[in-house]
Amino acid sequence: MIGFLVAGLIIGALARLIVPGRQNLGILATLALGLVGSLIGGLIAQAFGTGDIWELNALGFVLAVVAAVLLIGVAEGIAGRSRRPVR
Repeated sequence: MIGFLVAGLIIGALARLIVPGRQNLGILATLALGLVGSLIGGLIAQAFGTGDIWELNALGFVLAVVAAVLLIGVAEGIAGRSRRPVR
């Protein structure tokens, strides 16, 4: 469990480093995006037959970071849409 949290935080931090610009995300949001990205990447890697969702492997890690990058883009899009002034 602790390993999953640490991996999620690392994946979220790597995703934030990859995304250009500044993200208005705290450490808990980074952790949450990393955990969700980790689950998505693990599921995709498992579908390719590279291992179980709960085991750490290279393809699952790369896919988790890619998924977390995409999730950051979605989160910024949703947050940006809600911050726009009403005309």
